[in-house]
Amino acid sequence: MKFEPKISMEINQQTYSYKLLESLEKISKTFSQRRAAKELKISHSVLNRRIKNNQEKLGFDLIKIIGSKSYLTDEAIQILKQYQKYKSRASENDKIAIVGGHIITGLLDSISDELPFDIDIYSSSDINAYKLAKKGFVDLLALDDPQIAFLNDLDFTPIAYDYLVLVSNDISKKRINNIKDLNDLNFISVNGSSQRLAWNTLRENNISFKIIQEVRSEFDAFKIVKNSQNLYTFLNASYFKGNNVLKDETKHVISLIQINNSKKEINALITCILGNGQKLIAKQGFTPIKPWKIPK
Repeated sequence: MKFEPKISMEINQQTYSYKLLESLEKISKTFSQRRAAKELKISHSVLNRRIKNNQEKLGFDLIKIIGSKSYLTDEAIQILKQYQKYKSRASENDKIAIVGGHIITGLLDSISDELPFDIDIYSSSDINAYKLAKKGFVDLLALDDPQIAFLNDLDFTPIAYDYLVLVSNDISKKRINNIKDLNDLNFISVNGSSQRLAWNTLRENNISFKIIQEVRSEFDAFKIVKNSQNLYTFLNASYFKGNNVLKDETKHVISLIQINNSKKEINALITCILGNGQKLIAKQGFTPIKPWKIPK
């Protein structure tokens, strides 16, 4: 079964069909509207009408005639370049494209050399990764926190457990033995991360706290608290050392969501990760979904 994306574009708040964009692409290669129409399997008059109608909508010419040949105007070339960029992103390739949160993509990158698959991995926040997934630019969405999956009714496959630890520079020497010791502390927050579990827990227990800055990644938060006094943050135990004060309350799954259903390799990859891949996950400091003891 062969799938091919058909991409429309919005220009100045108006949507233009892939038919126009494909027409511009053909004309740019053939320098002839008649030949372009023939390759598009439409009549010359249909192509002319298509060009004329869209020129009126755009407010500028798309084609210029020099001698017996047809050329794209500068504006049309700009539109075509943008179209080709989007088409390139959307077209299928042999690699499995994965985009996701910083934690899970770091894990997948660490074990990718030991998996029998060709994978491209892109790291972002869960929120931005989901935006790319909705546009169909990736095969798998990888989430540090399942909240987006719950909110959007997405089927997800857990591949490991993680939890949050309290991280600071310890200069203040403040002892944190239980949740009440978190009262009146100042925190660095990571946008769109599983820290929501910590914040919700603090609020539910009437703990007074203040978020003084929000950053994009766990690594940014780590650098800030390690170079400041009396600042705290909650980070994933799989990557950072810290206090386990909210270990039970912040335990959560990291997961995969299949976006592209046409590649059989994707199901095979997920099956592999849930099989022998669980041993690799355990070696990276995560708790496997399926029990797996690391050999001594």
